[in-house]
Amino acid sequence: MSNWDERAGWFRDTLSGIKTEINKVIVGQDELVEGTLVALAANGHVLLEGMPGLGKTLLVRTLADTIHLDFSRIQFTPDMMPADVTGTNVLAQSDDGSRQFEFRAGPIFANLVLADEINRATPKTQSALLEAMQERSVTSSGKTHVLPEPFLVMATQNPVEQEGTYPLPEAQLDRFFYKLLVPYPTREELAEIVARTTGMDDASSSQAATGEDVLEMRRIVREVPVSESVLNFALSIVVGTHPEGDGACESAKKYSRFGASPRGAQTIATAAKIYALLDGRSNTSREDVERAAVPALRHRILLNFEAEADGVSPDTLVKDVIEEIKSGQKDPIGV
Repeated sequence: MSNWDERAGWFRDTLSGIKTEINKVIVGQDELVEGTLVALAANGHVLLEGMPGLGKTLLVRTLADTIHLDFSRIQFTPDMMPADVTGTNVLAQSDDGSRQFEFRAGPIFANLVLADEINRATPKTQSALLEAMQERSVTSSGKTHVLPEPFLVMATQNPVEQEGTYPLPEAQLDRFFYKLLVPYPTREELAEIVARTTGMDDASSSQAATGEDVLEMRRIVREVPVSESVLNFALSIVVGTHPEGDGACESAKKYSRFGASPRGAQTIATAAKIYALLDGRSNTSREDVERAAVPALRHRILLNFEAEADGVSPDTLVKDVIEEIKSGQKDPIGV
């Protein structure tokens, strides 16, 4: 595909086709599904947070089936070791009787990895994912093993039952492109779920794309331009979350301990490109930036005790920062 309009149209049709197939299995959850597909096209990992039984695991498995990717599920537990995730060197005997160490790949070596209840593993085991998520490789005994492409980690965590869990460190949270909240279904959606799961027919999806299609979508995303004014708006939001910076917004000064990292700005800019493509536009807009800001920054901001006392969430803080910038109380950077 050489013509840009054709490539952009193919991107939109392919992602829409994947979403249509997923919706054959997943009832409702439109924002969740869209956010997951945005991260897929952006080459970013996803952290899913929600109560048990809301379809987090089903979503990941359905996505793997729809794109026909190698799927691996890792059920994190307190007794799990890093080698249980990445793999390890074992002493193997060859046909001629000689023995030598060879690397046995762990479950991380898949296209789509479900890290289920990631906060139940110890920090030592959680850290085993850091290199894989950033460098797309695993180092064992001084040798680097490259992970297959496309590669995507989708981790889940339960917002309650925190006893015996290990909250993810900020360095690891920052490696997730989006943090998506999984809501309860509405009454109508719940009725549809019950009808689909208790009837004679099993809901299933068909293949709508391939791994190579995902890689092509990622190449297309990089070609979408971001205007200076839109980029400045995105930068103002990120800088506005820093409580002690020159561009700090009033709500951040009051409620934020630490603001979003540079990865937050990268995430917003990339996601804005994808939203523009999905809307049939070749240029990003401020609306695209607003759409991406909350899922991109909610896990990259640390709030203080005053925020907890006042019931202020990261989502609320990000929205307040956006409104302050839009109202002109804080001038966008460079404008």
